[in-house]
Amino acid sequence: MNQNWHGTLIRHMLLLVTGCLVIGLITGYYGWSLAAGLGLYLAWTLKQLLRLHEWLRLHQPDEAPPDGYGLWGEVFDSIYHLQRRDQRVRGRLQAVIDRVQESTAALKDAVIMLDSDGNLEWWNRAAETLLGLKTPQDSGQPVTNLVRHPRFKEYFEQESYAEPLEIPSPTNDRVRIQLYLTRYGNNEHLMLVRDVTRIHQLEQMRKDFIANVSHELRTPLTVICGYLETLLDNVEEVNPRWSRALQQMQQQGGRMQTLLNDLLLLAKLEATDYPSDNQPVHIGTLLQSIKSDAQQLSGSKNQKITLEADTSILLKGSEAELRSAFSNLVFNAVKYTPAEGNIRIRWWGDDQGAHLSVQDSGIGIDSKHLPRLTERFYRVDSSRNSNTGGTGLGLAIVKHVLLRHRARMEISSVPGHGSTFTCHFAPAQVAQARVISAAE
Repeated sequence: MNQNWHGTLIRHMLLLVTGCLVIGLITGYYGWSLAAGLGLYLAWTLKQLLRLHEWLRLHQPDEAPPDGYGLWGEVFDSIYHLQRRDQRVRGRLQAVIDRVQESTAALKDAVIMLDSDGNLEWWNRAAETLLGLKTPQDSGQPVTNLVRHPRFKEYFEQESYAEPLEIPSPTNDRVRIQLYLTRYGNNEHLMLVRDVTRIHQLEQMRKDFIANVSHELRTPLTVICGYLETLLDNVEEVNPRWSRALQQMQQQGGRMQTLLNDLLLLAKLEATDYPSDNQPVHIGTLLQSIKSDAQQLSGSKNQKITLEADTSILLKGSEAELRSAFSNLVFNAVKYTPAEGNIRIRWWGDDQGAHLSVQDSGIGIDSKHLPRLTERFYRVDSSRNSNTGGTGLGLAIVKHVLLRHRARMEISSVPGHGSTFTCHFAPAQVAQARVISAAE
């Protein structure tokens, strides 16, 4: 195999020609001897070539190539060594694959590989428990045919998988699963599924606790505020020294009632995934009403509030919830924008869906606070919030309303130059006014 094939071929041809010339010298027919010798060599070469072709066509995976002589023996030996090397490489690769499959089979989390069209290619044993996949009959099936939850279909078809999806397990409604999707290779998908039932139960206990406490506190707080209001209505009969104390008590009681109302609203928003009154909402009219309320809230601050709205774009959802979210954004802009400041409200649509932006020229927010703004009770500046009377729940309410309406919020802000809150709604949530009117 290590010989010079070109040299070997030349030596063979020289020996053949010499033999033919010797035979020609004996017989006296040099031309015919040379032609006969070359013909025999060509026939032998074609025979070896046919043997190679037959072996390539019919050989078993581990079957060695046929024996040969001379140059063809070198060819067959080279093929044999390549075959052995390929078997060693395949053996190492198979060992790696086996180890990966053994390690993933030991995972409690499900691992599913999907092709570019979303068809099942491979999964581990945990996927059979959490998703009910069956081997081998489900191989090649679209994953959306086996995981039929409507939210999963929407999640799978979207372009971004930055956030995981939590849904009930297809095999057991009492089991909650969390799905992560990642793209790799040629637009293929890797899906990870984990059991989050315990976390979901703890979260549900927290929600129930907050809702129950809020309900229980509402009645005594209403009684206390009612008596305080009665006392202040008859303030002339009360000792003057108690007048200021009663006013402060009433103010703080009002803040507590606002806080309880926000907590109850959050509990209601978290109770279901979709709004019950999912109807087309005229956002232009809704924003005009919120703008009028914002002008009254601004009062003597003399802020310039402008509204630009495409009235032909309607939004499918709950008008009450959308009013709560949009008014939170606009009223926050009024609270944190100084006198003579500018507030711009825009509502428009494009190929990506519909969008609402609330831009102000207020005090702005440091970038380190932006990722946590929608957390409950998170305060950028506690003293500022106490002065404005905020509960720390406004943006949390906005976040939950947007989630229920298949939307997301983008926040950009520069300290000292104002902030912009933009809500992006998916095309599926958008309705055109002319379509609604034609249907009516």
